[in-house]
Amino acid sequence: MIPWFVGSVVRREGRKFLEFSDKIDLSRIAGEGRTHIDRVSLYIHIPFCRTLCPFCCFNRYLYKEEQARSYFADLRRELDMYVGLGFKFNDVYFGGGTPTVLMDELDYFINYLRSKFEARRISLETTPRELTSETIGLLRQLGINRLSVGVQSFDDGLLKDMGRTLFKGADSIEKLRLAGGKFDTVNVDLMFNFPTQTLEQFKADVKRFKTLGTDQATFYPLMSSPHKMDALSRKFRVVDTSREKQFYDIILHELLDSGYKASTAWCFSRGDRMIDEYIVDYDDYIGIGAGAVSFLGGDFLVNSFSLEGYHKLISDGRLPIVRMRLLSNPEHRRYYMLTKFFGMKLDAAAFRRRFKADIHSKLRAELLFFKTAGITREKDGIISVARRGMYPVGTMMKEFFASLNTLREYCIESGI
Repeated sequence: MIPWFVGSVVRREGRKFLEFSDKIDLSRIAGEGRTHIDRVSLYIHIPFCRTLCPFCCFNRYLYKEEQARSYFADLRRELDMYVGLGFKFNDVYFGGGTPTVLMDELDYFINYLRSKFEARRISLETTPRELTSETIGLLRQLGINRLSVGVQSFDDGLLKDMGRTLFKGADSIEKLRLAGGKFDTVNVDLMFNFPTQTLEQFKADVKRFKTLGTDQATFYPLMSSPHKMDALSRKFRVVDTSREKQFYDIILHELLDSGYKASTAWCFSRGDRMIDEYIVDYDDYIGIGAGAVSFLGGDFLVNSFSLEGYHKLISDGRLPIVRMRLLSNPEHRRYYMLTKFFGMKLDAAAFRRRFKADIHSKLRAELLFFKTAGITREKDGIISVARRGMYPVGTMMKEFFASLNTLREYCIESGI
């Protein structure tokens, strides 16, 4: 009942994501006091894949080499625009798509950004198909700290159902062993609540992950994906959540009870590890690339999803921001609360530094509900998520991401 309630509240608030304005006020990015924010992370979106997984909800395109090379050149120009505004980034996150789809361009881009600022930590996504000894060696030379591998499942039957027919579970295991120990953190992405997935199959996937000794696993519930065109894709539009908690309970039993740390409500690590949820580690982040989203001082900024539109704006010397939404103060505080709870704890002192206000005054009703429902507990100014609160918090985050999916669908179908 509680997961349903908190999820419905976030879902209702998420409808406001369709209220983005096409009136862009760039002074809110480059204005007084905005160019030297202390802690801003950088997300870089590489939207190209050799094949398109039907369940994926991110902005992506089939790989074409000439188009991809032009895109990397545009990325460098967009990066220069933010550097010119005074931004410097310590932590960098590459997502996609498949960032490793064109390694020579990725190599050049990472060296290029390192010439602009000191990138302290870099997280990068890839797939088992892309991982070779040569690729792993080059990624190590480039200083990649965290490598995240989109496995989704080790079960060959499930991989076929997911439309991932070009490699098998045994291939993923081999590639993960190849990458093991080569980076500060190796992460495995696994999916749960897939339509044809049984609880036994998922439990076997989790146990298989544990036997590999890999540093970290991030578990994503199947979320409805936008812009579906074919029969295989359309079946992922409606997601049955009736078994979702049963899947999640397997994660808690197999990992949380075996000494793994909950880095987020979905991510479980052996010890302290870098995660790819920059919305947790950083209050503000800049996203570059087609379809990337930024959050800066309470403002959501959305880049053009269209490759053609993105290229034209960059060629005109303009930031490729096409939609903007300025959160009200209460909305900003609730978004902050959601992201920190997803990261398992909210620091009252950090809240005061950001909002110049007491958290128990500004979020009195929300915190009382979470405490009464047993979702959170507080000690010494740290409001942490209890074990019984992890699934409700994950449900809230899923609904937030689903709202972003609605925005993506609108932008993709409208050619924005």
